[in-house]
Amino acid sequence: MEKYDIIIIGAGPGGLTAAIYAGRQGTKNLMIDRDLAGGIGREVPEMENYPGFDNISGLELIEKMKAQATKNTELHEMEAVTEIVKTDDEYRFTVKTNKAEYQSKTIILATGSSHRHLDAKGEDEFLGKGVSYCATCDGFFFQDRNIIMVGGGNSALQEALYLNNLGAHVTLIHRKDEFRAQKHLQNQIKEARINTIMNATVEEIKGSMLVESVTLKDTKTGELSDLSVDGVFISVGYVPHTELAEQLGVELDESGHIIIDKDQKTNVDYVYAIGDVCVGLKQWIVACGEGAVAATSAFHDIS
Repeated sequence: MEKYDIIIIGAGPGGLTAAIYAGRQGTKNLMIDRDLAGGIGREVPEMENYPGFDNISGLELIEKMKAQATKNTELHEMEAVTEIVKTDDEYRFTVKTNKAEYQSKTIILATGSSHRHLDAKGEDEFLGKGVSYCATCDGFFFQDRNIIMVGGGNSALQEALYLNNLGAHVTLIHRKDEFRAQKHLQNQIKEARINTIMNATVEEIKGSMLVESVTLKDTKTGELSDLSVDGVFISVGYVPHTELAEQLGVELDESGHIIIDKDQKTNVDYVYAIGDVCVGLKQWIVACGEGAVAATSAFHDIS
């Protein structure tokens, strides 16, 4: 069974940064991801707030980070961690995957999150038939089509702008009377003259073979109305992946996120957590900073 100083579970921006720092410290490291490196970060169409780049796609930045990280760290993509077992020897953790088993002195949880669903009637039924959580994946198919983007945060507005630039006819749907996205994104929405419907939720997604319409509910009056659309794009937040953390007895807060201290340590010795799975601001630059801190903390703790 292969043994490591640090095993990083998850190869998003935080995990990749942790790998860069861990590798440069001369430790033996393994990074495992159940999908391709980058996770949902690969779906980000455009970023204008990552230092050093005026504008870069998530996929492009991930590929740059991956190339840098794998200079000194082993990466296993498309390998799912199924269980982590604590042991009593120097290599405190046995990491079991769908392909092999490994031992490690420390664990960095960078397990990320997945798209939150609306739980609207028809949402699951029409997934891939007009319902999408990824504008960069599916936007091309909706050029010159009527679509809605559901959400009010940065991601929702960024993807609405991206879809609009592709030539889709976009309407933004938000359940409140104000967007929570950054002001400059709100200004871009106004400049692009993207239609918005505020104080509304999607109650049902309807169609025959493909999406044909949605039923909206006015959050103030309760009134229902139908809107003809060809596609429904959804960006209403994320659900943290904490299954492995719970196996280890890691403490979570009331929202289901991992609680960490200033050194990215959890309540379980030699277990650290970073990125979207943790309490805190959900931004790439934050996850990267946390990855650097966690790798450095792990290195100091085993030295």
